[in-house]
Amino acid sequence: MNLLDIRLLTVQEYHRMAEIGIFEEDERVELLAGQIVKMAAKGTAHSAAVTRTEKLLENRLGERVLVRLQDPVRLNDFSEPEPDIAVVVPDPLYYEDHHPTPSEIYLIIEVADRTLRTDLGLKATIYAQSGIADYWVLDVNNRQLHVFREPSQDGYQSIVVLEDDASISPLQFPDFYFMVGDMLRPLVSI
Repeated sequence: MNLLDIRLLTVQEYHRMAEIGIFEEDERVELLAGQIVKMAAKGTAHSAAVTRTEKLLENRLGERVLVRLQDPVRLNDFSEPEPDIAVVVPDPLYYEDHHPTPSEIYLIIEVADRTLRTDLGLKATIYAQSGIADYWVLDVNNRQLHVFREPSQDGYQSIVVLEDDASISPLQFPDFYFMVGDMLRPLVSI
């Protein structure tokens, strides 16, 4: 039994496909490791966590960063994911002339309500191989934050899972601490 020899798409080919209308106007896809992958629909818990986290980052880090929501980042010639949150170096053109690349990315955050397996697996591998030093996966269902650091071609060498009562600080901004629970729906006492 022979394995298929799969031809991978480049970022340039992916952009060309979008330009000529191969994708539906509202079709949500991203390029991961040379393959076009459908993005999951966003649930309300997902959207709320993204908004909470965006506001937290913008309020605390201000002009030191640019917070991008569900916009592409170009990792290499074969991957252009659209992470839920990318904390990037401020750019005077707001990245009008290119998507942020690994050297311009401080932190990537994926919010998982239905995508935990992909975010912890395929995406973690791609981000590690691209040298993203700080990658977080916020698991809204289990109220946990998976923190990936020390990237290598074999994946992340440091993986820590924090509960909602733990504090966290982005690698590039050690003076900025907040609670994992600040990104999640507040717990209601009964």
